[in-house]
Amino acid sequence: MSIKFGTSGWRDIIAHDFTFDNVRLATQGITDYLTSIAKDHKSKVVILGHDTRFLGREFSLAAAEVLAANGFEPLLCDRDTPTPVISHTIRYRKALGGINMTASHNPAEYQGLKFSTFNGAPATPDVTEQIEAAIAQRKAQGWTFKGAVIGTYQCKTFNPRPDYFKQIGRFVDFGVLKKAKMKIAVDLSYGTGHGYLDSLLEGVGAKVTLFHNERDPLFGGHHPEPNAEGMADAAKFVRSGKAQMGLGLDGDADRFGIVDRDGTWLTPNQILALTLYHLKKNRGWTGAVVRTVPTSHQVDAVAKMLGVKVYETPVGFKYIGALMESEPIIVGGEESGGLSVKGHVPEKDGILACLLMAELVATEKKSLGQILKELSKKIGEFYTDRINVAIAPDKKEALLARLAKGLDHVGPFKVEKFITTDGYKFLLPNGEWVAFRASGTEPLIRCYLEAKSKANLKKLDAACRKLLAA
Repeated sequence: MSIKFGTSGWRDIIAHDFTFDNVRLATQGITDYLTSIAKDHKSKVVILGHDTRFLGREFSLAAAEVLAANGFEPLLCDRDTPTPVISHTIRYRKALGGINMTASHNPAEYQGLKFSTFNGAPATPDVTEQIEAAIAQRKAQGWTFKGAVIGTYQCKTFNPRPDYFKQIGRFVDFGVLKKAKMKIAVDLSYGTGHGYLDSLLEGVGAKVTLFHNERDPLFGGHHPEPNAEGMADAAKFVRSGKAQMGLGLDGDADRFGIVDRDGTWLTPNQILALTLYHLKKNRGWTGAVVRTVPTSHQVDAVAKMLGVKVYETPVGFKYIGALMESEPIIVGGEESGGLSVKGHVPEKDGILACLLMAELVATEKKSLGQILKELSKKIGEFYTDRINVAIAPDKKEALLARLAKGLDHVGPFKVEKFITTDGYKFLLPNGEWVAFRASGTEPLIRCYLEAKSKANLKKLDAACRKLLAA
């Protein structure tokens, strides 16, 4: 097998291809890259961390041993740690980079290795191409590494939480939250968010009821994803009237999920639009907004209403993060549940997103649904959906080749514009659209839909399913 980095690192099935030997090989490829840039940096520190998945700490120690053998200084988080916290730590400690053992929201049988560069951002394609080439070269040379007994290597550890909490205090108005004395259901998906989101909320006097906060490498038999299904228990609790809202995180706490006061799970598209609305209107922030190709144009409509410029990037927070490092961006985000804000890390932060939504509710003293309803009167309605279809490799390539030629119609809707920034996006009349792309982390074709009515969304859904099945 060859080690390939997708939209967010290298992910594979534990003990199949994600093995200790392959982790050491991948780490050696990373150290070869770090060696090539080390002369331009003062530090030789590399931050290491992991989520709550099986053997996370042991894989991290295996990587640490390879780094140390190459003259670098591995520094390991003292417990399972959220991805945004690792990203902030890389920046705060001026480290050379970071290696995070996480497969984010993937099923429990997966593990992953994510490399972040010195600015805390996910490695960009030009960097991962260099790493992949170094890995391939080492493999061709028959490179091996004789390490210590698994889990026994000693590495310096530290607690990254206090510095991250100080950072979050720069972006969240905890004074408003303290006055509100909110009741909040928090779903942690058996992941790394425990002791972070709940502790920050409890620190301002919120009454927090926790769901799925124990560590479980099998994630309760489900994907560790804060979607409508994953947050069903929290939503039921909110509907009972025992909480004002529900806040959720995925396994590594870089993605968010939000449940409104009536128990409705709000889409990440809606949350990105609400975050822009809140930071511009209530906090007076200036700058632009950046979203990925398949993210809702509801963001664009809010931006137009507020006089904010919109940037569009390919899927993957590495593209959003790169733009946030070079442009004044109020908020950057994607439909899969990740966002960050101006001055923070160029990486998804679900903890911050959750806190900002609680702050918005506390500021306007309205539910998020009420705020969205008021916005809809000004910018119109937006209905979105995503279809995930597992497809065999040979059929996938044939389908992508057919889409690459363009389409005249999607069902009864005429195609007005064809965009190939990332995958294949077809703009339809009245601001409606569909987009197709191959997943960078799973064997799937993803289809994204946006319509201005429920009836049209249903028509688009049927047309796209027919197209994917052909």
